[in-house]
Amino acid sequence: MVCNRCIKVVTDILKNNHIDFDEVTLGILKLTEDISNENKEFLNTLLKKEGFEILENKDAIIISKIKALIIKNIHQRLEKPEHQNFSKYLTLQIGIDYSYMSKLFSELEGKTIEQYTIEQRIERAKELIIYKELTLSQISYELNYSSPQHLSRQFKQVTGLTPTEFKRIGQRKKLDNI
Repeated sequence: MVCNRCIKVVTDILKNNHIDFDEVTLGILKLTEDISNENKEFLNTLLKKEGFEILENKDAIIISKIKALIIKNIHQRLEKPEHQNFSKYLTLQIGIDYSYMSKLFSELEGKTIEQYTIEQRIERAKELIIYKELTLSQISYELNYSSPQHLSRQFKQVTGLTPTEFKRIGQRKKLDNI
C-alpha cells in the first residue's frame, strides 16, 4: 500500500468480508488473530483484484517499509528530527543497517533509494504545481530542496519538462504506479 486511497481500499475489503483487523497503515496490515491458509488465500485473492498482495518474504517486507516511510515523509510531511539525515532516519525506523537496505532495495527495485525518493518528490511537486496555490519557491521549500533551481533541474531530469512546461500540460502519475 502506498497511499491513503490504498489504505481505504484494503480497509473496505476487510470490513466487507468480516475479517477482523487491528490496524491498516501504509504497507502494513495487522490482523486481530492468525488466519488459516485457506482464509489467507481468500484474502490474497481479494487483495490481488485491487492490485495488492500479502507479503511474507522478509526482503519484500523491508522494501515495503522503506517505500512507506519515504512516501509518508514526502507526501504526508512526516516529521523527522532536523539534524538527522534520511538514511539514519530509515535505519532507526526499520532497525536494519542502511547499507544492507540500500543494496537490497537496488537489487529488488532496480533503482536506488535516492532515485525512488527523487521520483516521489517530483510526483509531489507535480501535485503542488497542478494545485496552482504555491510558487515554485514555496514548493521547493515545502519539499526541502536547497533552491527552486535545484528543484527545476531535478524536475527536468525526471520528467523531461521544466516545471513551467509541466504546468501547461499538467499530467501526473498515480502514486501506486511509481
